[in-house]
Amino acid sequence: MGRVLLLSSCLFNKAKLRASKDAAMGLHNPFRYTTVKMKLSTFILFSFCFYSCFSDQAKDYPLTVVEEAEIESHNEAIVEDDDYKEDQEIFYPTREWQVVKPGQAVPAGLHIRLNLQTGQNEAKLLDENDDLKSQESTHRKSDGYTTKELKEALAKFKEGTESQDPKNEKAYIEDVKKKFRPIEELKKSFSELNIRVETDFEIMTRIINTFNNSISTTDEKVHALYDLEYYVHQVDNAQNLFKSGGLQLLINSLNSTEPVLIEHSAFVIGSALASNPKVQVAAFEGGALQKLLVVLAMDNEPSVKKKALFALSALLRQFPYAQQQFLKLGGLQILKNVFKGKNAEMLYVRVITLMYDMIMEKMLNKESNITQKNERIQQYEQINILPAITEQGWCTMISNLLNLSENDAREKVLKIVSILITPCRNEFLKDQNLHTALDSLKKEYEDLASEEQSAGEKDGYFNELHNLIINIVDKLK
Repeated sequence: MGRVLLLSSCLFNKAKLRASKDAAMGLHNPFRYTTVKMKLSTFILFSFCFYSCFSDQAKDYPLTVVEEAEIESHNEAIVEDDDYKEDQEIFYPTREWQVVKPGQAVPAGLHIRLNLQTGQNEAKLLDENDDLKSQESTHRKSDGYTTKELKEALAKFKEGTESQDPKNEKAYIEDVKKKFRPIEELKKSFSELNIRVETDFEIMTRIINTFNNSISTTDEKVHALYDLEYYVHQVDNAQNLFKSGGLQLLINSLNSTEPVLIEHSAFVIGSALASNPKVQVAAFEGGALQKLLVVLAMDNEPSVKKKALFALSALLRQFPYAQQQFLKLGGLQILKNVFKGKNAEMLYVRVITLMYDMIMEKMLNKESNITQKNERIQQYEQINILPAITEQGWCTMISNLLNLSENDAREKVLKIVSILITPCRNEFLKDQNLHTALDSLKKEYEDLASEEQSAGEKDGYFNELHNLIINIVDKLK
């Protein structure tokens, strides 16, 4: 556009100069000068219109370059302006439900819901009761309860169930009963669906039948015993095993010619007898003690004798009458012969532990019941295990077990040596191997105890063993 104006100015000046020359020559022609001005004005007007049209199409011209960042920033600005314009429309709530239009700004503290029939959001002001609840919620503790509610709950907790209305409690119990169905009714429903629900007793009965079936293979019987052992750990199941005759069946199987059946039968018997006095009495009356001693006396594999010792220990513990019969049947001599078997090292600690438990049971029951003489105490007084140990030569044999390598085994041997010092004193004083073993262990555990104390353990395991050895040595002086 600047070039057009410059060209027009030149033409205008040229026309003006021509007119001046004509006037100087006496050829003044006003019409000619006017015509030049009209032509020049027309040219300027045409040039301006052409430039305006060309500038409107400039953005579509192939050589026109527009930066993308400028376009994006321009579009973003437009979007922000549009959102801003929409946010300017504020929702004014009332006590009645009103439709919230898209984009409307909803103030805080309103009831808001979705109308499922229309699919639109609606809002209204809170009612007076809702205002009170809202104010109360602001005073709640961080755990969701007000101080008043906590005090009421604490008061009810102190009152316990004594303040409950018996009528309401009975109604509550009846209501709970209505929600649950009896087991027989459930079984009937499941049977209609071809689903069988078995109790533990039914499962155990089925397992025992498999074990007692003459056509069952040895592997099937072993598998049945393995499954049965899982159930008899429970007191009720162990008693049901006795009531159903399964316990007697297992005791009789200790006479089997299959060592694997003897082993697993003894394992099930031991699991059923553990901490179950009723089953202990039933097993003793069924002849379990005699059959277990026979298994230990025979030349069976160490794994079979191991399970038999487990069952024997479960039968004798906290059962003084059975311990009396054990001594009368020569139980100590049978256990002594166990040490002479091949690969019997795994049985040493179990035998020593059983003897230690029997001795400690008598001592503890005697100390705790000094003033009263009941039948149980009288039964323990008739157990003469310490004289039997001395007579059968256990003193020297026990001291030789200090050569075992495991600390747990040494601990059990040291404990039984400490309680046998009085009845075995003469044998211990003459036993040079015992004194050599005690001196060696004393030095070993002294070093280990020092390491424990350096690590911050004042009453560590090795320190206890070291003190136990010192106590034995002092008593033997």
